[in-house]
Amino acid sequence: MRINTNVSSLNAQESATKTNNALSSSLEKLSSGLRINKAADDASGLAIADKLRTQATSINQATDNGNSAVSLLQIADKSMAEQSNILDTVKAKMIQANTDTTSDDGKESIKNDIRKLLEQLNNIAEQTNYNGTALLQASTGSSGTGTMTGLTFQVGESANDTITVGNIQSNTSGLSLTSIVNNVSAGATFTSYDLTAQTAVDDAITKLNEFRSEIGSTQNQVESAVRNLMTQATNVNAAESVIRDVDYAQESANFNKQNIIAQAGSYAISQANTVQQNVLKLLQ
Repeated sequence: MRINTNVSSLNAQESATKTNNALSSSLEKLSSGLRINKAADDASGLAIADKLRTQATSINQATDNGNSAVSLLQIADKSMAEQSNILDTVKAKMIQANTDTTSDDGKESIKNDIRKLLEQLNNIAEQTNYNGTALLQASTGSSGTGTMTGLTFQVGESANDTITVGNIQSNTSGLSLTSIVNNVSAGATFTSYDLTAQTAVDDAITKLNEFRSEIGSTQNQVESAVRNLMTQATNVNAAESVIRDVDYAQESANFNKQNIIAQAGSYAISQANTVQQNVLKLLQ
């Protein structure tokens, strides 16, 4: 028997250290809810989980982009719906004025009504915007009556995952109603609304409906993309959870095992130290 080096105690201490490290690691996982808290826990798993987290973040942002795009398109559609009502009223008033059962004073009043209605149609085009971006003409205000160039929405992870809406110019100029505007301008003499004028309004209604159709089709496309992105986000988050999150049932069982081993290790160290005392019996 040797007393200078207590090999049994050293072996027990080494095992106890390993057990305590495993116990600390298990406690860290249970307290954080994560199986991977640092790269040393699972280097390759951490790399995969981080990539999945980045993907999920990108998908969630793309979903937000899509929802914002839907809001934008709804604003444009509602504004054009009101413009459509205005053109319907203009057409009805033209028919009302273009008959001899309407007096000259009545026709003059109708002319003024049409002028005001077309002014409001332009006002809608000038004012309709989303966060400062004009939706029905080139820019907000009376000076930006040109064509609104198509808008692009990124609804996906890649820069190529985009959805676009075509050019729109939903004002009297874009709807080819300039001649009617001149006819009903303040101070102008009333003239009859012949077939040409009524046809111009019909054509404007048709063109406006084309704009609305483009908006509606784009909105359906965006909403479909958003639904798909939400499904992707759920699946990606689930995949990350499998890699990164701790299984509490499994880890709790592991913690209890390590805890029992740690207690047994402490007992083994005390017994290894007690055995050394047996040398004293040889010296008696």
